[in-house]
Amino acid sequence: MDCGMENCNGGISNGDVLGISSTKREKLIIDTDPGIDDTMAIMMAFQTPELEILGLTTVFGNVSTQDATRNALLLCEIAGFPDVPVAEGSSEPLKGGIPRVADFVHGKNGLGDVSLPPPTRKKCEKSAAEFLDEKVSEYPGEVTILALGPLTNLALAIKRDSSFASKVKKIVILGGAFFSLGNVNPAAEANIYGDPEAADVVFTSGADITVVGINITTQLKLSDDDLLELSNCKGKHSKLISDMCKFYRDWHVKSDGVYGVYLHDPVSFVAVVRPDLFTYKKGVVRVETQGICVGHTLMDQGLKRWNGSNPWVGYSPISVAWTVDVEGVLEYVKAKLMKP
Repeated sequence: MDCGMENCNGGISNGDVLGISSTKREKLIIDTDPGIDDTMAIMMAFQTPELEILGLTTVFGNVSTQDATRNALLLCEIAGFPDVPVAEGSSEPLKGGIPRVADFVHGKNGLGDVSLPPPTRKKCEKSAAEFLDEKVSEYPGEVTILALGPLTNLALAIKRDSSFASKVKKIVILGGAFFSLGNVNPAAEANIYGDPEAADVVFTSGADITVVGINITTQLKLSDDDLLELSNCKGKHSKLISDMCKFYRDWHVKSDGVYGVYLHDPVSFVAVVRPDLFTYKKGVVRVETQGICVGHTLMDQGLKRWNGSNPWVGYSPISVAWTVDVEGVLEYVKAKLMKP
């Protein structure tokens, strides 16, 4: 599907719609591969008046990049923010090849195979990397990026503009499995596995980075009872999300024996707006790019003074989410998803 082209000069302050001044609103770009849990996070963002959504950039992962663009355009329209730009990103990892697509988790259309009309809007003419570079240059020190898929677009933005890492305010990443098992195989989490070279570029870029691994996100889920409550409530988007979650929930039962759904992307969104609900440890993170552990994220916590150099030496530490207030985050997520 060709979504066509339009300009990238949109962006909308949620508060403007709500009649609230946008003077001190947090500028946010969501790099996404929607995706059922991406849909939750995106809808939560659009319902957060403290945020100014500058745009969505798309990447492969849960679906192909082309389908991610379609879904992102559609979600902006459903949310009531049709003027938010959607910039299409890379269709393949940095080193090339066929990307891994998790349609077995999210359905063939990425939205739980819920039947929805095609979007009426078109993607903007800039690539995701160009859009990211443009916005952090336009608003240096003000733009936060929430990265919910493989990190290809961010790596390309860093490669295009050597000052990107110093101009972006913060990057919050869903990715990695820190001192725990992955979800693609024992070594790797899906987003990092999807483009390990890109992840290593981003983690070693020197940007202010917070990463939320699945060792955190798998502590939180919507249970079957929560999903029933979601389907019966009068939330603005609760029916749509509930319908999507039927496919997602069935996969969780088959894959993990979980009667409910994990909240990977919504939890990562909470780390943007309520970082106080987490604790963090600082360390240099590198990503394995070859061998049986490809995609593995390994953190040097600085607990040992190494005798000599190693691949972690000389890079800036990033913040890794270490603990989470499960009750506080779950309460926040449910309130957003069920918001009228």
